Amino acid sequence: MSIPAFGLGTFRLQDQVVIDSVSTALELGYRAIDTAQIYENEAAVGQAIAASGVKREELFITTKIWIANLGKDQLIPSLQESLKKLQTSYVDLTLIHWPSPNDEVSVAESMAELVKAKELGLTRQIGISNFTVELMQRAIDAVGADAIATNQIELSPYLQNRQVVEFAQQHGIAITSYMTLAYGKALQDEVINNIAKRRDVTAAQVILAWAMQLGYAVIPSSTKRENLASNLLAQQLTLSEDEMAEIAALECNGRLVSPEGLAPNWD
Repeated sequence: MSIPAFGLGTFRLQDQVVIDSVSTALELGYRAIDTAQIYENEAAVGQAIAASGVKREELFITTKIWIANLGKDQLIPSLQESLKKLQTSYVDLTLIHWPSPNDEVSVAESMAELVKAKELGLTRQIGISNFTVELMQRAIDAVGADAIATNQIELSPYLQNRQVVEFAQQHGIAITSYMTLAYGKALQDEVINNIAKRRDVTAAQVILAWAMQLGYAVIPSSTKRENLASNLLAQQLTLSEDEMAEIAALECNGRLVSPEGLAPNWD
């Protein structure tokens, strides 16, 4: 995988809350941080990174371009603004956060701009987020599958997004899972808790290990030091085939993120 399997998400965290989360995570050994323009926390994330003393080359920073900035005159200037906020000369990965509603900006145009941003050294890798099979095909047609590092999608035990995963994997595009714990709902699941009890681990560790074992990158967030430390340990957990099958059986098309006016026609 060309992107880290485990990182820190910062969705819905702002100001001192995100500074504390990122600072604690870096102290605990996290080295991949995921943010986005629309989160309005890039400056706070940048502040936490700068204060951490961790060398830039040790970090993997991802940001995402908001829909207002997808056009050829907006994308690169908006990314340059993100870099200023993050206090870095480049990010490791830049994603289209959501496809442009009603194709106001074509996938081809925004992907071409991402390629330019990469050529300018503003980002090391490029990718997509919340893209369906059809939209992935358009992105591939525009820049080639080899140029696309990942598709970051909602994926949890309740929404396993198998059509999108299969298509991405066929084309060598890695999957990054967000909302992996289903807003915490999956932490209450009886099947998952039974596995956790048998293994003497947390429900979160079981779910994150399941996703990583399937080859997905995960970016869980937390504001609590205990949970940040605990989640890291998911990397050391290997589930059995039977346990993986138990979790696979929890699929119920349980999508939680589908903003009106923004969400594409899901597969």
